[in-house]
Formats: sequence, structure tokens, C-alpha cells
Amino acid sequence: MRAVRPRTGRLLTAGIFALAGLIFVTSFNTARGTNLRTDDSLLKLSDLIQERSTKNGGLDEDTAALRDEVHALADRDDGSTRAEDQRLAELERAAGTKKVSGRGLTVTLDDAPPDATAAPGYPEPQANDLVIHQQDLQAVVNALWQGGARGIQVMDQRLISTSAVRCVGNTLILQGRVYSPPYKITAVGDQGRLEKALAAAPALRNYQLYVKAYGLGWKVDEREAVTLPGYSGTVDLQHAKPVE
Repeated sequence: MRAVRPRTGRLLTAGIFALAGLIFVTSFNTARGTNLRTDDSLLKLSDLIQERSTKNGGLDEDTAALRDEVHALADRDDGSTRAEDQRLAELERAAGTKKVSGRGLTVTLDDAPPDATAAPGYPEPQANDLVIHQQDLQAVVNALWQGGARGIQVMDQRLISTSAVRCVGNTLILQGRVYSPPYKITAVGDQGRLEKALAAAPALRNYQLYVKAYGLGWKVDEREAVTLPGYSGTVDLQHAKPVE
């Protein structure tokens, strides 16, 4: 019986070395002789996003310049009637490619302060309670459209029918550009109707609870004169295609 325990120990030791060798071989094949840890000097995702955002901004400016050239050429006498020109102008305004001016308002949403604590009677906040979410921005945009807005701009970009307000983490991605809070949403329209629509939106009434409880930012400024530029980006629809 005394010989069994040392033999068992030797088998266990051999098994451990065999397992360690297997792990080493697997690690080597996975790494292919390279460092498994990514060096900090390599391209970071945040840097890539910012780079693409800046590039997209430049492309938008180029597109706007080309669009102006096209409009200048189209404004020449092309044989169209006054009614046709008026109809074209109406379609451009509806599409958001023409600037719009008038009275309106600006809604500003912001994250809560880093040291935010709960107001009396409210539970302590979780991380998601202290930041602006996609649903909050979309609720403002929807309410402004509901209130009869003739045009809406989020940050420095005019919205059109295909615009999608999306958030990734605590940043907004809109039409290829990246933005950080505070977020400003400006609308042109009847101020009374716009403010009434904001107050009536159920999602924004819920948001106001978080404003009161944790200090999320909410501000509505009336604008006596505001001009929203026309949308200058591409209007081509992009969609996925099957691989041939």
C-alpha cells in the first residue's frame, strides 16, 4: 500500500507537465510567434472612429460644394415653367436639402455630473442612469416633428427622411460623424406647438424624472431667428449586397 501513493504522485506530476505542454503549443499556434498582447501604439478603435469622422466631415463639405455647382447650373434657363420651378423648390424644402429660416427653439441634453448623487427619495444611480441614451435623443426629435417642425438640425447636421440617430456608448453617430455631449437639437417652427409637443411626449416625461433625480441636463431655449442649412450629404441609399 505504501508504493501506491508515490506512483499516483508521479502520474499526477506527469499529467500536469503534459497539460502545460499542450497549453504552450496551443498558445504558440494561436499567436504564431507574436505577442498576444496588443501594443498601445497600435491603432485604437477610438482613434479610428475620430479619423473617419473627420474624413466624413471633409467629404460632406466637398459634396456641398458640388451640390452648389449643380444648383447653379440648374438655375440657368432650362426651359422649365414657373410652376415646375416652384414645385421643385417645394420638394427640396420637404427633402431637407434647402435651408429653412424662422423662429424656433434649441433643446440641449447633457450627461449628469461625474459626482452626481441621487436626490432625496430616489435610489442611488447606476451608470446608465447618468448618461444620455439614443432613446432620449430620438424622443426629442420625434416630439419636434410631432409639433410641426419645418426642419430639424442635430448638432451641426440637418436631418432628412433617411437620417438615423444612433448612440454607441456615450457618443452619437449621425450620418458618419461622431459627437459627444452636450447634444443640441434645433428646430424651426411654431414655438408654442414645439414646446407643447415636448411636454406631452411620454418618453420625455420619463426623462424629466431622471433630470430631477440625478441631474441629467435639460434646457430649452427659444430662438427668435434661426437658419438651418440644407442637408449637403449624399442621398444615395446604401444597403447590404450578397457576396457573389
